[in-house]
Amino acid sequence: MNPVPQIRIRTVNQVALAPEGDYVLYWMIAFRRIEWNFALQHACAMAQELDRPLVVLEALRCDYPWASDRLHRFILEGMADNARRMATRRAFYYPYLEQGHGAGKGLLEALAKHACLVVTDDFPAFFLPRMIAAAGAKLAVRLEAVDSNGLLPLRVPDKAYPAAYHFRRLLQKELRGHLAEPPQRDPLQQCALPMLENLPAKIAARWPAPGKSLLEGSAKALSALPIDHTVAPASFSGGARAARQRLNRFISRRLADYGERQSDPQADATSGLSPYLHFGHIAAHEIFARIAEHEGWNIGDLAPETRGKRHGWWRMSEGAESFLDQLVTWRELGFNTCVFTEGYGRYEALPAWARETLSKHADDPRPYLYTREDLEQAQTHDEIWNAAQMQLVREGRVHNYLRMLWGKKILEWTCSPQEALEVMTELNNKYALDGRGPNSCSGIFWCLGRYDHPWQERPIFGKVRTMTSKNTAKKYRLDRYIRTYAPNPKD
Repeated sequence: MNPVPQIRIRTVNQVALAPEGDYVLYWMIAFRRIEWNFALQHACAMAQELDRPLVVLEALRCDYPWASDRLHRFILEGMADNARRMATRRAFYYPYLEQGHGAGKGLLEALAKHACLVVTDDFPAFFLPRMIAAAGAKLAVRLEAVDSNGLLPLRVPDKAYPAAYHFRRLLQKELRGHLAEPPQRDPLQQCALPMLENLPAKIAARWPAPGKSLLEGSAKALSALPIDHTVAPASFSGGARAARQRLNRFISRRLADYGERQSDPQADATSGLSPYLHFGHIAAHEIFARIAEHEGWNIGDLAPETRGKRHGWWRMSEGAESFLDQLVTWRELGFNTCVFTEGYGRYEALPAWARETLSKHADDPRPYLYTREDLEQAQTHDEIWNAAQMQLVREGRVHNYLRMLWGKKILEWTCSPQEALEVMTELNNKYALDGRGPNSCSGIFWCLGRYDHPWQERPIFGKVRTMTSKNTAKKYRLDRYIRTYAPNPKD
């Protein structure tokens, strides 16, 4: 088995391995998949080296921020998918669903007492970094966090990059060698490990695995959990299988003209992969490998230039180049910000020029002022904005272009930029399946000036870029989109 690059492995605590333990424990918290996963690959390699079984713990709390039927069912569908796949692999898969606040407390420590080593996912956003640090302080065995977030390891850069252009130049200088070290497609298939028949009886009794209806997220099972039941599940399924089906459709039907049509809301030419990437149901490495295969591409095709151009470096088709700029440059720029910017999700983390200009215009008269409730219920004068908000509420997604307009108008219609940030964060994280992560944060903060530069000074926005519904309507035909997502009277 190929070793995971050391730059992707971070030792969380300074505790020795316990080679006499009963198994290696992989605590799956962000990369919720069994393929193309450096963390699982590392756990397999360590289990093989120690000649111990591998236990995979995939747990779901009920008290995470914005926990709802929508988020829970999407995650649970992924867990059910993993359970099916793991049934044919030589590892013990242990799904755990917390059914009451605090019910899962102590589970990780109990499992770790029997482990040689605990491996987990090194994810730099939401509450996960705090949870990993707290676990490292408590566990009496070594905890290692492994980065399987993107094509470029998180810690290749040594600072936060202020814009996509600067980060793209870094990628073009550094990525080539890392592309030659992808995760193994299915590490468990290549791991001859001893099998663990059962968990310690006391652990299995106190923290039982969920039944089939609970694991698959049935409506009845979800209704009994202490989560928000007002946010209904999405109309599309979670899990690796659904992610691959969506990827297949994108490559066969939309990739060719992605560069031309990606910004047109009515064309709906985007990949739809962001929820699956967010929950780790599919890896950026797998998506990249499929695009490269479709394009007949190999590493030797990369251009030698490293000047940060958006097109030409990959030497692929226009659609593929445009998509990879989103998948690699913009997505991994968001991760870079989370790693190297303290308080990345706070208003104070905006660039100084943006804070200065927004402060200067904070008292400018607003043409409209809406409450959070007005905005949540899409009760504004703007039919394009209302449609975008209702797509978010009903489907858990907003077209990428309209999400930018959505955020800009919230800035215009609230009392202060600080309030705008609070409202954007609440609405996005409550309803969006791809919310609560680095890229969600990037999208929100871009509306306030992050990754951008000063523009012509205007009321309210100052030198922050503006967007208007009038110009959007001139640029794209949106009649069908507006009809589809117009608020119902009861909305």
